[in-house]
Amino acid sequence: MILFSIVGTAVGQVKNALFVGISQYPKNSGFGDINGENDCEIISKNLENQGFKITKLLNSQATAANIRGALQNLTTNSVKGSYIYIHFSCHGQPFEDKPPYDEDDHWDESIVAYDAQKNYQSGVYEGENHILDDELHDYFNKIRKKIGEDGFLCVVIDACHSGTSSRDEIDDEDVIRGTYLGFSENGKIFAPRINKQGNFIIDKIPGSSDIIILEACRAYQYNKEVFKNGKNYGALSYYVSETLNNQIITKNLDWVLRVRDLMEKDNALTEQNMVYESSF
Repeated sequence: MILFSIVGTAVGQVKNALFVGISQYPKNSGFGDINGENDCEIISKNLENQGFKITKLLNSQATAANIRGALQNLTTNSVKGSYIYIHFSCHGQPFEDKPPYDEDDHWDESIVAYDAQKNYQSGVYEGENHILDDELHDYFNKIRKKIGEDGFLCVVIDACHSGTSSRDEIDDEDVIRGTYLGFSENGKIFAPRINKQGNFIIDKIPGSSDIIILEACRAYQYNKEVFKNGKNYGALSYYVSETLNNQIITKNLDWVLRVRDLMEKDNALTEQNMVYESSF
């Protein structure tokens, strides 16, 4: 009753959600199968109950062009005061930065679209279907400006941009998202930074909305799926859904810290820590 009474007070507020969920990549991509679709299924039900209009790009629909088009549509069609939710359940990969460098370690993070390839091949595939964190943040900032100070942008990234090179930490039955192999034109070897900080500050922008970004793990950790109710899910996605069963997405950290606490209590996730970035 509390959930639906709160939702009822926001009648007329525009709420849009974009889900990108990939379970099966093309066999020649170099990326193994995961269960991104399952994540989108459970959280989209939560958000429908909160009044969000849902757009999904699943598997072969989740090409780089379609993802960019959907992000542009959100930017174009959003109005002041909108609540926007963006969700990625897919592989991630470190991507060699190019001058002028904006990363201390000269590696960007990237979302792996359906039509991306794991390895650089000159003249064949040169990274055009990886969506870099720089590009994503450009979209996020444009959306924040469009929806204004009364709006809110929430982003959940259930991918892993680095992972681990040590198989000793992973059971054979574990499903892992991401790869420790960097995408590099020059054959550069990726070495993840060890940073145990759990939250980061995103700059406020005058006239723009607040933003929060939830990420499945620290940069040096792997992102392991969890098996719940007969299906595999991304750990972050599963516990976001569990939280949103009785809490709504709001401009505070209460529900975010609830997600973090649930992940910390899961004995299967002792080597995985959620990270969040926020402007508040």
